[in-house]
Amino acid sequence: MTDTTQANPGAKLVGVVHEFDVAGLAGWMSEHLPDFSGTASSLTVEQFQGGQSNPTYRVSCADGKCYILRRKPPGKLLPSAHAIDREYRLMLALSGSAVPVPKMYGLCDDPEVIGTAFYLMEYISGRILWDPALPGMSLAERKAHYAEINRVIAALHSVDYQAVGLGDFGKSGQFVERQVARWAKNYQAASEAPRIPAMDQLIEWLPKHLPPGDETSIAHGDFRLDNLMWHPTEPRVLAVLDWELSTLGHPLSDFAYLMMAWRLPADVFRGMGGEDFTALGIPTEAEFIADYCRRTNRENIPGYEYYLIFNMFRIAAILHGVWLRGLQGNASSDNALIMGRKAGQIADMAWAFARQQGDN
Repeated sequence: MTDTTQANPGAKLVGVVHEFDVAGLAGWMSEHLPDFSGTASSLTVEQFQGGQSNPTYRVSCADGKCYILRRKPPGKLLPSAHAIDREYRLMLALSGSAVPVPKMYGLCDDPEVIGTAFYLMEYISGRILWDPALPGMSLAERKAHYAEINRVIAALHSVDYQAVGLGDFGKSGQFVERQVARWAKNYQAASEAPRIPAMDQLIEWLPKHLPPGDETSIAHGDFRLDNLMWHPTEPRVLAVLDWELSTLGHPLSDFAYLMMAWRLPADVFRGMGGEDFTALGIPTEAEFIADYCRRTNRENIPGYEYYLIFNMFRIAAILHGVWLRGLQGNASSDNALIMGRKAGQIADMAWAFARQQGDN
């Protein structure tokens, strides 16, 4: 297979930015990991650079074994923010299912051990792919990778969340309705940022056009190509990563979030809109939907366009907030203003799709 590993700042290991008590970690590992008997001096800690809201580290032992540590960031936090216990619980519940997740080694909610709560999980070495057009691959390789993406998201939405002990992992029902209200409120609260006419039109349109029926499943919340760890040479997902936004939600909304990649151009937001999918060997939007329906025993996806429009609205609302922070000078990213202006582009596209639905 062609080597398609692409470097990205989000996956780069750097010196430790957010320090913690390594001796405390070594003591905890000695107590909770039967095959570990080292000390702080036998551990090498590196932090992953990037935008993770929960600092993430690779912990290497003298015997060659490696682990991933995720922790709450230091400082005063909102009570519900950075809930690493939810990430840990979710991945632990999915172990043994058809959804590939890392092995969990333990959760420590005592902030006295290293300075904040943390969990330790398996370190998996593989590929992170960043461009959904998969440059450098053959047609057959692209087809195989997208078949695997389809398999994994269908497997996630097919998990019986009650049977795996996640019945109380979130509210059940009316997920999209609640989300529309939440993101409309967030957008309207960011009143110091420029107004986007399409957002105001979507805020009026979305509540009036909710699709009939309702479903609940485990929803990843951010299921996209670069949150998958791939086998080094095979078109096989070794682990789904970054479960920070996971909850009980509507599977079709979760699916439509992934499908935005087929509509949004690469220069707008992590997409491949406008590409010649047949020439690339990538399933068309209709083909990918048909495969998902087959895997999840659906005839079709009623309201698919609505779920797509809602997800674009949600992303536009998020980017609008980034824009505001950029204007205020307190954004965490240097390109906050650039990203913020994309909110208008995405909102305009969403409103154009909404108008195509008629009955506006």
